[in-house]
Amino acid sequence: MDTVALGSRAGKWIMVSSILASSMAFIDGTALNVVLPSLQESLNAGGTDIFWILNAYLLMLAALILIGGSLGDQLGRKKIFMTGIFIFIAGSAACGFAPGVTALVVFRMIQGVGGALMIPGSLSLISSSIRPQERGKAIGTWSAFTTLVTMGGPALGGALADAGLWRYIFFINIPLGLVALLILGFQVKESRDAESDHKLDYPGAVTIAVGLGLLTFGFLRIPALGLYHVQVIASLAGGAVMLVLFIIIEYKSPHPMMPLKLFANATFSGANLLTFFLYAGLGAGMLFMSLNMVQVQGYSQLQSGLTFLPFTLLMILIARYAGSLADKHGPRALLITGPAITGAGLLMLSFIKQTSGAGDYWTSFFPGILVFGFGMSLTVAPLTAAVMGSVSDHYSGTASGVNNAVSRVAGVFTNAVFGTLAVLFFTAALHYRIDSSALSALQKHAVMAQAADLGNAHVPAAIAAGSKAVIQKAFHVSFITMYSLIMKIAAILGFAGALMAVIFIRGGAHGKTQPG
Repeated sequence: MDTVALGSRAGKWIMVSSILASSMAFIDGTALNVVLPSLQESLNAGGTDIFWILNAYLLMLAALILIGGSLGDQLGRKKIFMTGIFIFIAGSAACGFAPGVTALVVFRMIQGVGGALMIPGSLSLISSSIRPQERGKAIGTWSAFTTLVTMGGPALGGALADAGLWRYIFFINIPLGLVALLILGFQVKESRDAESDHKLDYPGAVTIAVGLGLLTFGFLRIPALGLYHVQVIASLAGGAVMLVLFIIIEYKSPHPMMPLKLFANATFSGANLLTFFLYAGLGAGMLFMSLNMVQVQGYSQLQSGLTFLPFTLLMILIARYAGSLADKHGPRALLITGPAITGAGLLMLSFIKQTSGAGDYWTSFFPGILVFGFGMSLTVAPLTAAVMGSVSDHYSGTASGVNNAVSRVAGVFTNAVFGTLAVLFFTAALHYRIDSSALSALQKHAVMAQAADLGNAHVPAAIAAGSKAVIQKAFHVSFITMYSLIMKIAAILGFAGALMAVIFIRGGAHGKTQPG
């Protein structure tokens, strides 16, 4: 397919359809974080249930997104993109009607299948269709607009949750998806790689899905069973073996879903390592900050959603410009500076203690959000441009799939490992708080049994009225202790991302990985 100018009619329709479809997936993630307290209360979900609801989607996305990118290259990027949108819409509608936690987890997996076909399609369509000299600007535009719509998700989700309508965060995907399908069907031409051989790596997809699933299960069982329980050890060991098997399959397969030779390019490897560390830190920061605001600091869910508006404004103002700078001067400087600033913002947020609620936002959460939002605004477009610029057009869909898979694996890592750490940190802090209290052994046991629910922990009925306020305060202080530790780890991951850019990424887009 011949490339087109970004400002042409064809270029504009490609951008609009890609932005609308991508926004569905991103809105789903950001809005869901904000409404988790309502969801947890409505479905009577425990702390571990929350992380499964988040991970069910991410597991399928991480496992299949590589095949999604390859399918687009081989069978037609527009065709696979539209198929993914349709499946995602169907999964979203099912999630909106889910009667309980188990059903919601299953329907989130369907969403993940749709997302795996849809998400790489957007960037692949842009990279293969827009003129090379405008690609960074196009990706910056995509980043800015998807972030604008995405960061409206928390505000909308918060408003719906406060009104008792949290299920509608899934329904809002339907009109967005339908409009994207209409545009793609009537205004966008098909794009495919004529050299593809139509072979798909199903063994690779199965091993990565099983491996990530076992690791997630193992980590999330640690708080309940302990690190040395046979079920935990077997799950973690089995997951590790499957991931090693996945690498072996990819090395030996004539048609790998993740061509290992792409990682021979230092920029490609460095950008994906940066992606993993940065998005693991960011995912943890956003999730636990939202839970802290609503469950401990007393924000409404709408107020919690609105607190991320500074992030949105920074992305609108800076992301496109950062993409243009990466086109002119190379991405290295921005990919060192951006993650480092993001890490600094997360570190600032780790020092927040109990506040008086949303009235204290400007002196508590706002400075840290401003800093990490500025860091991410400098990073997103140059990072994507670095990944796509390090490979030939032949691998555009696969490269997009790999990078998106890495960011989703980072999300799985966040929810499994940080979910486990959160329960362990919260439990340890709560045990310290009540150990010297006047409660009986039976009462202490009842209080500790609530630890798995984190910020949704309720004072047991067995506690005397005079002690309820003390226990509630112990829950809040323990949550803040846990939150502080999680945010510091998240900040370290941001700094690790900057280090990856220092070590691996060089200026320009030379040394592309070529087919053959």
